[in-house]
Amino acid sequence: MLAAPLLPVGLACGNSEDCGFGHETMKGGTVALNPDGTVPGTLSCDRCPEQDDGVHLINCTASKSETAGRADVTCRYMTCMNDGRRPEGLREALASQSGDALGALFAHAAWLEAASVPAFLRLADELKAHGAPESLVKAARRSAGDEVRHTRAMQALAQRHGATMPDVDLPPFESRSLEEMLLENAVEGCVRETFGAFVAGWQSRTAQDPEVRGTLRTIARDEVRHAELAWAVDAWAQEKLTPAQRQRLLQARQDALRILGDEVEAQRLPEPLIREAGMPSRDQARTLFQGLSTLVA
Repeated sequence: MLAAPLLPVGLACGNSEDCGFGHETMKGGTVALNPDGTVPGTLSCDRCPEQDDGVHLINCTASKSETAGRADVTCRYMTCMNDGRRPEGLREALASQSGDALGALFAHAAWLEAASVPAFLRLADELKAHGAPESLVKAARRSAGDEVRHTRAMQALAQRHGATMPDVDLPPFESRSLEEMLLENAVEGCVRETFGAFVAGWQSRTAQDPEVRGTLRTIARDEVRHAELAWAVDAWAQEKLTPAQRQRLLQARQDALRILGDEVEAQRLPEPLIREAGMPSRDQARTLFQGLSTLVA
């Protein structure tokens, strides 16, 4: 790879996946109890308040209200400090109404892995169209194949916890200029995917669930290669850009790093995600982020 930084696999998420997740809840109003006085078991979550980008609706549940004949709706959201390589135009997943916090984590990770498949195939096509070395084109296609395997692996973990992967809703891609492709690569690859590799490596060493450790060990190695690909693409393209374009690329990385840092500071992690899934606590995520900042600077 051309001038790609070598990432330490000991620190290296699949995520895209992957995300540092925390939870927050909000009230979604009330609904009527069933005719027999029981709480509805199946709800439509469209009554839940919309949230800002980076906060995803997981599910909604009902519990008996103090108001006679009504049930309070609680909406549960997942905050994500890193979404991996998200393709342009990816629509947010529909909320799951099954599974626990671990299931929601793995289902969301599987969804992001699945969305990364077309993202890498698009990257391969664009690299070829812009005259990139065949080694980069092949690496992008190989990465798409990796993400297929990652999707299946994370789906299996989600199913263990009663959750299913949401459908990926992605509109057709349109052609882009070299600079547009590189701006996405700077944000999603050089910053977010690189941090995802750090997080996956952390999970592969600290998760108490042995199946999670084994799954993330394989994913982490692949994600290191994906991050190195992002940096190799960035290095290859430098001589093709004007000084103004290179400055915009640098600014995009710096802006993405700042936003990611804010997300790290805002995360709130339930203990099961730290213990069983090996997700880094906020202090641990800060340490990983400092390593990323040194690399990106």
